[in-house]
Amino acid sequence: MKKILIATSALVAVAVAGQAQASEKIKLSVGGYMEQWAGVASQDDAFDNINAFQSDTEVYFSGSTTLDNGIEVGAMIQLEGETSGDQIDEQYLYVNGSFGQFRMGEGDGAAAAMGITAPAVGPVGVNDGDLSNWVSVTMPDTVWDAGDDPKVTYYTPVMGGFRVGVSYTDSSDAKNDGPGNDTGQNTTGGMPVVSLGVEYNGDFDGVSLGLSAVGEHQGDGEWYSFGTSVGFGNFTVGGSYGVKTEGHGLNENAADRADDTTGFDIGVAYKLDAASISLSYANGDIVSNAAGDGSDIDTVDLGLAYALGAGVDWKTSIFWFNSDAKTAAGTDNDGYGAVTGIKLSF
Repeated sequence: MKKILIATSALVAVAVAGQAQASEKIKLSVGGYMEQWAGVASQDDAFDNINAFQSDTEVYFSGSTTLDNGIEVGAMIQLEGETSGDQIDEQYLYVNGSFGQFRMGEGDGAAAAMGITAPAVGPVGVNDGDLSNWVSVTMPDTVWDAGDDPKVTYYTPVMGGFRVGVSYTDSSDAKNDGPGNDTGQNTTGGMPVVSLGVEYNGDFDGVSLGLSAVGEHQGDGEWYSFGTSVGFGNFTVGGSYGVKTEGHGLNENAADRADDTTGFDIGVAYKLDAASISLSYANGDIVSNAAGDGSDIDTVDLGLAYALGAGVDWKTSIFWFNSDAKTAAGTDNDGYGAVTGIKLSF
């Protein structure tokens, strides 16, 4: 795999060599978003209340240039407005051309980027959304991305509505120990990740259709997901189903796996001028370790969104959830809540 990546990098370098001096120097532009939310929630007494105010802010720095041979080269850097971890969220270089797109850096894998889930316009959502920001639960999911570790990604050109993407991550804790290290310059202490996605987008007499089949393989575990979205008139209907097999990044053997994690969602959205509304449902049968701990959760979200102006959206979610522990050691939780606030896009 490493030989393939080296050869691929060399081909891209040859394609752009000799053109940089003739093109305009890259200038970075600024974009991003800011979200500020206020909410109330009711959950079981066994769990502490969570702060009624939440926020999320990112600033994007991006820029590109087109070389004389028509190839576009660019960069994306996403700066977290507030975080207890990495200050940089995603950062990668990309090369676009008739051959498709190459990316190298830190960002979503092809599977996460191409997966389709149920439509939801509110700030909470049901599929890997923000419910856990307001109550003490583990969210349902159908697209389990391995994370933003350094990787190389390739997307094919769109052909007949189809596009394929593939990513390779050496590992989340690969080391470059230098030529003086006896173990070699590039050693992998973790598990490489291969991420693959196939998507289709088409229009048929006013009806739009989106399909996705995505998945990742990591060590002794893997996950896969199927999603669809259908648009007609002002309506969009969609859903997805995913399975996360034994492994879960925990390195346990198949004999120790109590069960697989599964999830599905379904939803409908309606848009009229500046206003949108959605109703979505998700279920997650979540296994958190080899002992079978985890939860079976159902959640419903009614989402509202209204464009107050260019880049200014008011959004609201009214949600309900019920989480049942899978083992006696766990604790059940159920409740409801409402969240509202403003999202600024710039």
